[in-house]
Amino acid sequence: MTASNDPEADDLRCAMARLDPCIRAHGPMLVACSGGVDSAFLAVAAHRVLAGRMLCVLGVSPSLARAEKASATAFFEAQGLPHRILATHEMDDARYRANGPDRCFYCKHELFGGIERLPEAAHFAVIAYGANVDDRFDHRPGARAARAHRVCAPLAEAGFTKAMVRAAARDLGLAVWDKPASPCLSSRIPYHSEVTPEKLRQIDEAESVLKGLGFDVCRVRHHGETARIEVSFDAITRLRRSDVWSVVDTGVRAAGFERVEVDERGFQSGRLNDALPRTALTPNEEV
Repeated sequence: MTASNDPEADDLRCAMARLDPCIRAHGPMLVACSGGVDSAFLAVAAHRVLAGRMLCVLGVSPSLARAEKASATAFFEAQGLPHRILATHEMDDARYRANGPDRCFYCKHELFGGIERLPEAAHFAVIAYGANVDDRFDHRPGARAARAHRVCAPLAEAGFTKAMVRAAARDLGLAVWDKPASPCLSSRIPYHSEVTPEKLRQIDEAESVLKGLGFDVCRVRHHGETARIEVSFDAITRLRRSDVWSVVDTGVRAAGFERVEVDERGFQSGRLNDALPRTALTPNEEV
């Protein structure tokens, strides 16, 4: 392969060249899908290589926003991807509801265990998920569950960073290529504050109000009776406009909150991790 004057493009081409053989080597696979760009791109790549020897599995529970379920299902259908909806029951696990820093471990443990128990699982060699190289530098207890269940990560194995995943998805014409990250609704609840279906419902309904107004990058943090809203810093002025704020305030209160606040610092992914001691934020050695 001849090097060009664009190192990033060269890196992407190399990663793409590694991905198909990697998927082929793993064999028929169940792809754990979340609705995000990483697993969406992996699913399309796996289908291109394996055709009918792959199956997308979307885990659905109260922690998945209703809009995320709808958009993921629409994506599967638009791409002609075989898929299955799996009801997961992490809310039945008191350790998950306790909402410690390892909450994601119990969520992914339930998801991967549920996939392994599917009747179809006997026809597939492995479970794959959409972890990329960048994930090893983040606080992701779910990666530990993936290792425990021997779940493979073809994108990370092929050397894809998050930026490379987005670029590859864009090149393939996938509408999700620039979709903002949207972790589960439980991530909006401060650690050690119990996760309940009612809190998740409130968050889902409140964020739906914001997204309906065009705030695609947003979080509603659940602080008891208070909803603390995060939008991108340059969107705060629009959020504060009287005509917009009246709709937001009414809609978020209707979701069950007594007070509505705006975080003037703007949106920050993983902001609730700031409250954790550094010893709880150990980067993943592998994904």
